[in-house]
Amino acid sequence: MRNRFVMLPGILATLSVVTAAIGIGAAAPALAEQAWIRAEIRLNLRTGPDPTYRILATLQTGDEVGILERTEGWTRIKAADGKLGWIPAGYLQPTAPPTIRLAQLEQQVIELRGQLETVTAEREQFQESNTQLTQTDAQQQQRMTELDRENERLKGGQRWPEWITGAGVLCVGMLLGMLWTRTSSRRAGPRIRL
Repeated sequence: MRNRFVMLPGILATLSVVTAAIGIGAAAPALAEQAWIRAEIRLNLRTGPDPTYRILATLQTGDEVGILERTEGWTRIKAADGKLGWIPAGYLQPTAPPTIRLAQLEQQVIELRGQLETVTAEREQFQESNTQLTQTDAQQQQRMTELDRENERLKGGQRWPEWITGAGVLCVGMLLGMLWTRTSSRRAGPRIRL
């Protein structure tokens, strides 16, 4: 009979742990807010809100947890690995500790430097491309000017050599005609001698 009474507290403790585990698993509500373990400490995540409950895991400074419920002196949380349990109240803060924020900021700086290098390289490529396009544009403008001049010349702006040649032929013809007329009028005229 004595054994039954000795086993009864052990059975009750096991039964309360199982009941708490079932209640925690079934109740698993959505996280209300995020929080981080503060200060340089290590906390025991327990199965219930009392130091006599079994330890599920150990949490340390910088571990992010989700707050599920707050009671007097204890806070029910969900750890990053998904474990649900209780920790003493007063060890959570709404922002990440400075060491975690520093690590996050250092990571952001590394990412931003990478982005800056990429943007700088792209800018240099665009500048080089812009320089090449500007040179090509200047060459094309010069070629267009040359083509416009040639086009004007071909359209008739350069006909003066033909006109001079025509005028020259006309002048030569007129001179030859006058000379011919003078020479022929002297010979063809009636000769009357009296």
